[in-house]
Amino acid sequence: MPNTPAKIGIVTVSDRAYQGEYEDRGGPAIREYLQQVMASPWEAVAKVIPDEREVLNQTLIGLSDDVGCCLIITTGGTGPAKRDLTPDVTTQVCDKILPGFGELMRKVSLEKVPTAILSRQTAGLRGNSLIINLPGQPKAIAECLDAVFPAIPYCIDLVEGPYLETNPERIEAFRPQKK
Repeated sequence: MPNTPAKIGIVTVSDRAYQGEYEDRGGPAIREYLQQVMASPWEAVAKVIPDEREVLNQTLIGLSDDVGCCLIITTGGTGPAKRDLTPDVTTQVCDKILPGFGELMRKVSLEKVPTAILSRQTAGLRGNSLIINLPGQPKAIAECLDAVFPAIPYCIDLVEGPYLETNPERIEAFRPQKK
């Protein structure tokens, strides 16, 4: 159904944002980015959760299996600190890991800051859902999404998700030419 909005999960993984100690800036940055690049109708399913393995596990599984999000974007929890567990849980819940996403995002980030090498962001597939881990800083979120977003609509095509169109003035989705 072409007029049915695609569901996109936006998950902020942060103890302090969850507890209200500071304002979540990562989730809103993802939403703002999507508003700029998405041309097809979409609906955000946003959550702010603590850095807790079981909570993240259930959140990712629920957004994929129960809510039916074709794309789930996380922000936060990708570093080397003890409570940074987003990539670990993502790897656990996914059927297939797509390491190229993390490799490209680290490459782009390393051009900006040397500490990007500490980032462990990754991506993977769970059923018909693409799950992508992003860093927590809004500027880094946009830089990483600019790098990988051209491949996202085609990846979702390949797992039989909805046909996502982008705003070509902002991001051109890449789909191979049919012969």
